Amino acid sequence: MSAVNTIWVLFGAALVFFMQAGFAMVEAGFTRAKNSGNIIMKNMMDFCIGTPIYWFIGFGIMFGGGIDFFIHGDYSKILPSGVSLWSFVIFQTVFCATAATIVSGAMAERTKFSAYCVYSAVISCVVYPVSGHWIWGGGWLSSLGFHDFAGSTAVHMVGGAAAFLGAYILGPRIGKYSKDGKPKAILGHSITLGALGVFILWFCWFGFNGASTVSMEGDSIEAAGRIFMTTNLAAAVSTCTTMIFTWIRYKKPDVSMTLNGTLAGLVGITAGCDAVTPGGAAVIGICTGLMVVLSIEFIDSRLKVDDPVGAIGVHGVCGALGTILVGIFAKEGGLLYGGGISLLGIQFLGVLSVAAWVGIVMFAVFKIIDQTMGLRVTSREEIEGLDSTEHGLANAYADFLPVVPMEDLANRVESVSGIKTVRPDVPVEEAIPVKSADFTGTGASKSVLTKVEILAKQSKFEELKSAMNEIGVTGMTVTQVLGCGMQKGAAEYYRGIPVDMMLLPKVQVEIVVAKVPVEEVVKTARKVLYTGHIGDGKIFIYDVRDAVKVRTGETGYDAMQGVDDI
Repeated sequence: MSAVNTIWVLFGAALVFFMQAGFAMVEAGFTRAKNSGNIIMKNMMDFCIGTPIYWFIGFGIMFGGGIDFFIHGDYSKILPSGVSLWSFVIFQTVFCATAATIVSGAMAERTKFSAYCVYSAVISCVVYPVSGHWIWGGGWLSSLGFHDFAGSTAVHMVGGAAAFLGAYILGPRIGKYSKDGKPKAILGHSITLGALGVFILWFCWFGFNGASTVSMEGDSIEAAGRIFMTTNLAAAVSTCTTMIFTWIRYKKPDVSMTLNGTLAGLVGITAGCDAVTPGGAAVIGICTGLMVVLSIEFIDSRLKVDDPVGAIGVHGVCGALGTILVGIFAKEGGLLYGGGISLLGIQFLGVLSVAAWVGIVMFAVFKIIDQTMGLRVTSREEIEGLDSTEHGLANAYADFLPVVPMEDLANRVESVSGIKTVRPDVPVEEAIPVKSADFTGTGASKSVLTKVEILAKQSKFEELKSAMNEIGVTGMTVTQVLGCGMQKGAAEYYRGIPVDMMLLPKVQVEIVVAKVPVEEVVKTARKVLYTGHIGDGKIFIYDVRDAVKVRTGETGYDAMQGVDDI
């Protein structure tokens, strides 16, 4: 046994395991908040279902070529030098879980949790191990010279192909396409979570690719450094390419698509990270950066397959592309290095063979699940969100608002006319003395009350508040809202699709005017908010029938005055 090799493999396994967190964050961020808990559960169960099943039968199929329950056979011929059997098993287990979890994003927001668990078991049990045997377990593709160093095809394209079939059979989310078939943007709820997931995946990819040397001795020492370099370079170049391409295509650099560009570069370089030069890695990054945008648009707009996170384009299309490009850019045997088309042909054959295997088996699996237990939730469950309907979870995000302890609340409850209410902190007789007005309920008051409602940009609120205070307006109610006017918000694109109605963050300021002239309030508000551009806001003016101050019973004009004004 080699301590350094074993430590390297186990360290890589830990990094690849942590990719589950990255996938979970990407998927949660790119989808709606009402499904976040369901997404976390799916990503958790991918690993927890796949681990025992891969131990039970998957590893034996992949590296033994047959049935070997619970790994009792002799695997000494396939073990890397100096690495123990169980170290290698756990390293391969986390790769299996990665292939399974790719599918979750494409099937998000509409899949039954029970059906998804069945799918996860099948891909870990049979689908991934069989094609994995062809490539890494000494199977026929391996004997032909097919090159997939860390899994562009063996892991990512397998997941991407299964994702395509799952999303196709499921059908699109409710509201995704209009009656004439045009796609509509369904925005994810947190681009920040999505970005966090991408950074986690990028970090863990150094283990995914780098630790696939399964050694840190001899030539592997130099190879590991080169693999880290090509992996990072392809990801960075792909990100830049996607950003520039979307900037030109959509008039603004698309954030979510650029994040997909990062992942596309990582997926694309995974097959040949050990075989290409840094220059070749940069070209692969350019190719994947362009392809991820075009493929996601094509899948969404032309094929009408709803993939909320772009998993099919990132993992399926770019996984296949990166594998094929090894036949061009590999230093040994690549077309550009005088190797002819032999390797390129083998790479094509491998990609097509694995795609056919996954396509046939997973189509049958998804169809059987759909016809038996059902693959998709009901329309009501989809609209309400899978967190509540599938898991009984009211909200996936903790409520940090202060809550009155129940025992304290119970001590303050009293009954008034048979209605339970909370006793006031200060008795009425000890309240601040005021000149009380009789409450007749007729709406009579000394002056007509007017409500002014101002909708404005958030950036203008502090200036508006100060200006109102200067003219004598001391009371206002402020609400953070989302909305748009006749222009339907600023023109925006989400993942290449025009957003029909962009709800923009605004502040809604409500002021009831009694003493200050309404005209002065409106004039001041316009002066503060005016920029001359669309989106400055609107002011609405309403007549108010009456007002009642709860503490004193004063009405009308008197109810709107402070103690000092009485």
